[in-house]
Amino acid sequence: MIRILTLALLILAALPAQADRVLSVGGAVTEIVYALGAGDRLVARDTTSTFPEAARDLPDVGYMRRLSPEGVLSVRPDLIIAEEGAGPPETIELLEAAAIPFVEIPDGHDGAAVLAKIAAVASALDLPEQGAVLADEVQAALGATAAATADVVPRRVLFVMSVQGGRILAAGRDTAADGIIAMAGAQNAVTEFEGYKPLTDEAVTRAAPEVILMMARDGAEDLSAEVLAHPAIRTTPAGRNGALVQMDGLYLLGFGPRTAQAAQDLSRALADLGS
Repeated sequence: MIRILTLALLILAALPAQADRVLSVGGAVTEIVYALGAGDRLVARDTTSTFPEAARDLPDVGYMRRLSPEGVLSVRPDLIIAEEGAGPPETIELLEAAAIPFVEIPDGHDGAAVLAKIAAVASALDLPEQGAVLADEVQAALGATAAATADVVPRRVLFVMSVQGGRILAAGRDTAADGIIAMAGAQNAVTEFEGYKPLTDEAVTRAAPEVILMMARDGAEDLSAEVLAHPAIRTTPAGRNGALVQMDGLYLLGFGPRTAQAAQDLSRALADLGS
């Protein structure tokens, strides 16, 4: 908590007293802005910012990791609040050279990370009281989720991002998928590596997942049938039982204000597959 407060004070000291034309980059950041009651200060958002529905009506400056200086500058922001990893670096350098205040919000894949994001965004917007209220609400929800999932029988879950060249691209340690699986009281079936990597067929079989977890792709091709039909997946308990769960990607992996509910929803979906 001391680290969170220190970060918030440093951010606040570096910003102008009021920013009325805010660009939000990153789905969780945008959710927090709206949850703080500051959605009316947003003039644009990035492609990953799809919740709440009102965010979709804002100008879209592009994908958070492939921002163009021209696109960002065209909306004339007086403050940019961006999730860690926004870029590319050359774009960020140009924006900083243009003297536009730029606040990077720390990433993370647990409850403490969600609270740190809320504190940082609230400080950037100079909304300390609203930030404290939202943090209390989210902390209570996280506690309820931890209590609800404490005694569940952990199921082995394989998060599949996609199929590339016939190989399963899966989530290992230190990923948003790994974090939400743990919060749901389940076990990541792949822990030999960090990040997202393609698996050999033998590795998929060894992982022996009981459930496949995937993002529901809004407006994109549904890959669930292809994944369940994959020869390696068919050798696993999940493949043999057709056990697959799909959830909205931002809701599931965003680690924003709705994360506690997302973890509970995932936990229930896993339990329903076992009944």
